[in-house]
Amino acid sequence: MSAPPAKPSGAPPERPDTPCVAVCSTTFDDVCRGCGRTVAEVAHWVSMSADQKEAVWQRILAQGYPRRNT
Repeated sequence: MSAPPAKPSGAPPERPDTPCVAVCSTTFDDVCRGCGRTVAEVAHWVSMSADQKEAVWQRILAQGYPRRNT
């Protein structure tokens, strides 16, 4: 078996299609307690560019999301 091709330098890391962890709750504010996205980010996720999604990923990971047990 051959090794998979190397990712180009500077390419964003491979991530799931969405940060959703099926722990959806915006009961107390406009940020999901499961994935850390805002209500607007969740609503517009499918139409966001790869760069916009990467910016959201960077922010939520820095904030400790996604969380499966909230």
